Amino acid sequence: MAETQSQNNPQGNQCTDKDACTWAMLCHIAGMAWFIVPVIGGVIGPLIIWQIKKDLHPFVNQHGKEALNFQISMLIYFVVAALLWFVCIGMVLVPLVAIADIVFAIIAAVKAANGETYRYPLTIRFIA
Repeated sequence: MAETQSQNNPQGNQCTDKDACTWAMLCHIAGMAWFIVPVIGGVIGPLIIWQIKKDLHPFVNQHGKEALNFQISMLIYFVVAALLWFVCIGMVLVPLVAIADIVFAIIAAVKAANGETYRYPLTIRFIA
């Protein structure tokens, strides 16, 4: 049983504070703000929540950094895919990047709501 827990949660960090779990979940959900404010909205949402709550809850600090790193990475991938639109590769890549952003953000939000840590795949770690 301990091995299963260590595989799902390698850092061993669990959230017991429901308020912290909720704010951590909102960090990931705020990444979908790019629907409202195209291009940079996905970065601004997690950044605001992380800056407000990072000192109050270590769990939110961890998830906020993770969400912010992921959204910055997705922004870079989206810009590259959009530039590749001119050689027809972007027609496939732009929707794939958008779908990956939504799917991974939802997975991370569910994990955060359950009090678990989550590390996004394909993420460049800008903020350590």
